Amino acid sequence: MLAYDMPLYRPPSEGDNLIVQATLGCSFNRCGFCSMYRSKTFSVRPLEEVEHDVRRAAAVWPEAHRVFLADGDAMTLPADHLHAILDILHAHLPRLARVSAYATPANILKKTPEELVALRARKLSLVYIGVESGDADMLKRITKGASPRGIATALNKARDCGIKTSATVILGLGGRTHWRKHIEGTAQVINEAPPNFLSTLQLYLEPERRTDFLDTFAKQGDAFVPQDDLAVLDELETLLRLLAPPRPVIFRSNHASNALPLAGTLPKDSQRLADTVKAARAGLVGMRPAHRRSL
Repeated sequence: MLAYDMPLYRPPSEGDNLIVQATLGCSFNRCGFCSMYRSKTFSVRPLEEVEHDVRRAAAVWPEAHRVFLADGDAMTLPADHLHAILDILHAHLPRLARVSAYATPANILKKTPEELVALRARKLSLVYIGVESGDADMLKRITKGASPRGIATALNKARDCGIKTSATVILGLGGRTHWRKHIEGTAQVINEAPPNFLSTLQLYLEPERRTDFLDTFAKQGDAFVPQDDLAVLDELETLLRLLAPPRPVIFRSNHASNALPLAGTLPKDSQRLADTVKAARAGLVGMRPAHRRSL
């Protein structure tokens, strides 16, 4: 339908929705574990190009009601530029109900509450935020460009302004040596700033990222020692037992990178989910074979 600038990435839940590229690449693009946009130089697409794409899409899919703004973090755009894109979507898609986008914590922190509320009023109502870890040392080791305090503040700020948040954390990120502080810090951030949705990914390094990741990790004092699946399940069980959000969080570990798909609502289902992980570690529940996992 549209001639996308490839590669194109989107959250799994956006697979059936219209995707419009508002930007190309990622404005940060330095996370040590991520290879998604390394082949692109970040740029902002002119509004006339965006409108051209929306017109073309609307001509063949006029009933489209959910739109994902790509690429890596369209929320880096100034509020007035986002307003213009949202107005274009409203003008050509009469059934528009929701607009979503990737966002970094910095994207949220740089916008005023008034700007975020105005975006929500134009139906930008969901942002996907890569938390990765809640531990300050881990965030430095992966060159995240964020702090635990900044991440928590951004999550709460978006929710306070009416924008739903979907956060991801990465199991295995701390390796064998640092996994506990990684998980404990992550649970602390999520408990302090509960997102609407929380998902886990399991660390997977593309070959072209592996050397840089290992080198950057080691600069903080010691080498990365990878976790096996059983150790990652220890992390997952520990995370579930530590999470006690003050409001409901929809939890998923069904991303294709995970060894064990889970689904539930925290804290209501925390015990059930933790017990399922424990059973998987004992060999009583099957795990996804390695050859069926991917990013």
